[in-house]
Amino acid sequence: MSLASGLTGFKTLVRREILRFLRRPRNTFVPPFVTNVLYFSVFGVILGDRVGGVSLGGDPIPYILFILPGLVVLGAISNAFENASFSIFHGRWNDYIEETLTSPMSYSRMVVAYIVAGATRGVLVGSLIAVIGAFFTPVGVARPLYLVAFALVITLLFSSFGVVGGLWADDWDNLTMMNQFIVRPLVFFGGVFYAVRELPSPYQELSMLNPMVYMVNGVRYGFLGVSEVDPEWSLAVLSALTAAILALDVALFKRGYGLTD
Repeated sequence: MSLASGLTGFKTLVRREILRFLRRPRNTFVPPFVTNVLYFSVFGVILGDRVGGVSLGGDPIPYILFILPGLVVLGAISNAFENASFSIFHGRWNDYIEETLTSPMSYSRMVVAYIVAGATRGVLVGSLIAVIGAFFTPVGVARPLYLVAFALVITLLFSSFGVVGGLWADDWDNLTMMNQFIVRPLVFFGGVFYAVRELPSPYQELSMLNPMVYMVNGVRYGFLGVSEVDPEWSLAVLSALTAAILALDVALFKRGYGLTD
């Protein structure tokens, strides 16, 4: 197979998967729009005045601005995970994933195409949430390069996890369970609505075992320039984890896990 034909198949698969969610904006963009308007209204405006500011070693940060990066992370990774897992499982469920598997593409290109499409959805939804937040409070970007880097890494990571979920799931309930009962709880306990350093021991130490703490703080560092953890260390660890899950995805495709009876 020539390089040109392989890249053509890759671009075609990415385009198909991106158009799939763009053609259904009511399912892709309306739910996070409504949900985050409620989040910012209730937690940011109504409760924010009572909570006051959150100190991360300097001047107190307005509460609504403090929670914005966490809400961006929640929307971005949830949608990246959901898109990749749905694409894989829907293709298995309706037997059209066989068309992809028999195409003149390597397994690595197939996997990367699904992951790129999922990450694209995650970045778009995360950007939408940031725009929504800007209507409630002034939003700046203190470290743009870090923000872009963390946005790409976390969406690619959870899109990669989504591929695993799509291969593992036996029915639609499994997909819902993974997103609602694994991904979202980890995010909510990852320092979205509170500063981890304000927790008493041993809850503070236990929270540092949650990878979401590093993701939320990484994006918070991009927006606000402050973080409870070292952003460079967080970015390095998350990048390594993304590479490892990507390699696992390719290995599962080569093995045919979940793809063959």
